Amino acid sequence: MSGTASVAAPGRPALEISGLWKSFGDLRVLRGIDMSVAEHEVVCLIGSSGCGKSTLLRCVNLLEPIDGGRITVEGEEITAPGVNVNRIRRRIGIVFQSFNLFPHMSVLHNVTLAPQKAAGKSKSQAEAEATELLERFGLADKRNEFPDRLSGGQQQRVAIVRALAMQPDLLLLDEITSALDPELVAEVLNVIRELARGGMTMVIATHEMGFARDIANRVCFLDGGGILEQGPPSEIFSHPAETRTQQFLERIIEAGRL
Repeated sequence: MSGTASVAAPGRPALEISGLWKSFGDLRVLRGIDMSVAEHEVVCLIGSSGCGKSTLLRCVNLLEPIDGGRITVEGEEITAPGVNVNRIRRRIGIVFQSFNLFPHMSVLHNVTLAPQKAAGKSKSQAEAEATELLERFGLADKRNEFPDRLSGGQQQRVAIVRALAMQPDLLLLDEITSALDPELVAEVLNVIRELARGGMTMVIATHEMGFARDIANRVCFLDGGGILEQGPPSEIFSHPAETRTQQFLERIIEAGRL
């Protein structure tokens, strides 16, 4: 499926983006993005650096104000005037390529801070839930360590656990393996695979084409600030309709990344 038309989602979409525009000064980064994500769906955003993937995710999390259009999460327009931004962010987790952990806090403190401060949970409840998550993702023995004592892969897993601790309805992942050594990438991607199996709704900006092919329900190829082409991974990676998509994937294959 080519063009910017949304793929229809059954029932009410978990995320719906309509006519989204975003500029930085004279630079137009997003040009009329339309996208719908169903509950439990995993959508991977691919494309060259600078195509707008990260900006799109930051707009969905309200980290960047939009210049035009509308973003709706589970039926609520989150870009409407007067919306409580902090309340919305509690529903939308985001993980960046730089781990952004607090260096002066232990792993456990990093994970429990937001549930206590933003969600009003007691320390005992936040710690019990955090411990369960750390155990689930193989980090239980690191709960009292500080971030600088962890590998990059472990730090990124902690960053994902920290986002999950807020029990988000939607998880946004922005190039989360880009800062990792190649041997550490697999352990982070395995966490994302487990989340997908558990039904987490995710939008993932990634350069890991093999991973996108394996995990995504749908792949969106961004070019020039718009969604040029989208569809199932088998369609996009094997039979792309657009010449620009074909060129991009040819370069990826030549680089041995697909």
